[in-house]
Amino acid sequence: MSRWRTLLSCGLALLAMRLICACDSPPSGADIAPPPPAARLVRQGGTEILELQNGRLPDMTVSSVKEVSLPGILETTGQISFDDRKVANIISRVSGRIERVFVSQWDHVSRGQPIVTLYSPDFMTAEAEYLQAKAGASTLAAGGADSQQFARSMLEAAQRKLELLGVEPAQIAQIRSAAPFFTMRAPISGTIVQNQALRGSAVNAGDILYSLGTLDEVWITADIYEDELARVRPGQQLQAVTTSYPDEVFHGVIARVSPNIDPNTHTAQIRCTVKNPGNRLKPQMLAVVRIVVRPGRALVVPLDALVFETDSYFAYVDEGGGRLVRRKVDIASWSQRGYARVLAGLNPGERVVTGVTMQVNELWHEAHGETS
Repeated sequence: MSRWRTLLSCGLALLAMRLICACDSPPSGADIAPPPPAARLVRQGGTEILELQNGRLPDMTVSSVKEVSLPGILETTGQISFDDRKVANIISRVSGRIERVFVSQWDHVSRGQPIVTLYSPDFMTAEAEYLQAKAGASTLAAGGADSQQFARSMLEAAQRKLELLGVEPAQIAQIRSAAPFFTMRAPISGTIVQNQALRGSAVNAGDILYSLGTLDEVWITADIYEDELARVRPGQQLQAVTTSYPDEVFHGVIARVSPNIDPNTHTAQIRCTVKNPGNRLKPQMLAVVRIVVRPGRALVVPLDALVFETDSYFAYVDEGGGRLVRRKVDIASWSQRGYARVLAGLNPGERVVTGVTMQVNELWHEAHGETS
């Protein structure tokens, strides 16, 4: 009898528990309310604001955009090139054939030094016309004023034709007979930086045979951020150092400041004229340029406040009360580790989200119905 009472008690207890569970369960087919979103998007005066449901996220911190002092030395990196005012292309002014070459690439030549001999009937024709005009001028020297004027005009025209073919006045004065060969000479002293002259090859009028450049002074072209342009001007002294000669300082001045700004990097180029004793600086070398300037100011922001998407950086500005505004930010490198320099997009003293920037960025896309 005791056994049956025990079994009856257990059965009643199980039945009671099932009834309780059934009462707590929602009816079949009833909708379950979704959890509230962690953030929502509101628009205020044309600005999109991300409102956090609880005012903030776990582990969310904020940091201020700081304005810091810039030192009195502006440092940038530039590339060395020839001063294009001291580069000359030596071209053939006639059609013909190269008979002799006297110099090769990287040779140093002096002004007036023979560099190449060309064969061209055009030279012989021009020389013959010059000799004929010269003889005619001598014959008509005793004639009337009109005859003398005509003879001088013919001689001047013949001389001018030879000059246009590249023959210098001293060479013209030495012409005694017409010949199809002509030796071209270096127009300036410098280094052969390009050589297209090959013995026996045919040339046409306008073909470049050599390029000459001088390295006594070179250009260094460097980039300056737009917010530093007010600190530089033509005529400022500078120093340049290269990895090839780390213990040697080269001196120069800022010659030009570009009138254009690169919209992608927010930089302008400066062109520096630098003295090059011993021709140590070579075109395409990189150099560190240091310019003495007046002190300035710059904005910096922690790197973990930035999120990169596609081709731009973004930061989330905390306006208080869990309200965040997304901003596009243009940045540059900064000397202090863990920080970036702000070129545009943020203002001094603004507070930006740090630590959970990627999570906030995902909430932003979710609020837009997108997948980050």
